Amino acid sequence: MKIFLLWTFALLITLASAYYQRVTGPTYPTDGKTSIDGANVEYTLPRSHSGNTDEIIKISVDDPSVKGILEWKRYKTSDEWTRVDMNYKNGELSAVLPVQPPSGKLQYRMTIIKDNNLITVPDEEQLVIRFKGEVPLWILIPHVIFIFGAMLLSTRTGLEVFKKEPKLKKFTLWTLGVLIIGGMIFGPLTQLYAFGELWTGVPFGYDLTDNKTLIALIGWLIAAWAVYKSSRPGFWVIFAAVLMLIIFLIPHSVLGSELDYNKLDQEKQNQTEVVE
Repeated sequence: MKIFLLWTFALLITLASAYYQRVTGPTYPTDGKTSIDGANVEYTLPRSHSGNTDEIIKISVDDPSVKGILEWKRYKTSDEWTRVDMNYKNGELSAVLPVQPPSGKLQYRMTIIKDNNLITVPDEEQLVIRFKGEVPLWILIPHVIFIFGAMLLSTRTGLEVFKKEPKLKKFTLWTLGVLIIGGMIFGPLTQLYAFGELWTGVPFGYDLTDNKTLIALIGWLIAAWAVYKSSRPGFWVIFAAVLMLIIFLIPHSVLGSELDYNKLDQEKQNQTEVVE
């Protein structure tokens, strides 16, 4: 019964941290509802897009007389805003955001109009959507399973310390092995398909997702050393488990891969000058 409770507690912590990480991340959709002159408006607006297709932005409205304008521009550039009229069909206003290179981002906003009234959707906010390549399921599914498996094992290993006769070596090695498979094998493969690079963390960049994985790995490598060599292995196991939990609470995709459009434009200009 005690073992069952430990696994249940570890699972609940893992699910709670995973949910928190997901819904607080910058790629989680923004939803809401509002109204304009008696017409109801509901929306779920994307902040991430996979694949090499355009993103269709849709807003539900219950009045065909309502009109909409979508405006967008490349993120962190001095571009002028591009304005696109939204089309009404079957209770929805829709318009297209053009596909971008992997890790490219667009800012976008919408203005909803009825008669002489207008509102901004979302309220006084500009959304940012990041584009990425399509990750094959044979990579994505194992990546997700092993990463959350590592979090579950990490928490369970930390709880193992409080047993009278803890099996720290076994649990620590399992945690480390699953973390390496999910974070250091399938993680970089996911990054490669999504953004075109295997690793963008230290020492090659500042991608927080990669760096979080690296920090967690270092923590559990220290714990693995401790269970064989240290006189206080429990301390280092708890340290690694808490470190992993803190890392998992950092919102997903914060400081993730981001295309520098200004640098890209400069490279294109230099290539054009060479050709001429």
